[in-house]
Amino acid sequence: MERTSVISSNIASIWYDEESHILEVEFNNGSVYQYSWVPVNEYNNLMGADSHGTYLNQNIKPFYPFSKI
Repeated sequence: MERTSVISSNIASIWYDEESHILEVEFNNGSVYQYSWVPVNEYNNLMGADSHGTYLNQNIKPFYPFSKI
C-alpha cells in the first residue's frame, strides 16, 4: 500500500482501496485514520478538491465510520 502525498495544511497523504471501500488519511501530525464504506466517487471528489481538509471535514468525517490506527 502506498499513500498519495497531497498538498494540504493538515493532511500529509491519502490512500483508498476500491475493493474494501476504505479511505486512509495520514495527517501532518502523524496520526492515521481509516474511514469505512467510502464510495469511490467520494475519494475522487476528495482528491480533486481545492481543499482536501475542508472536503474531508464536510463530506466524509460526518458520514462514514472511522477509527484511528
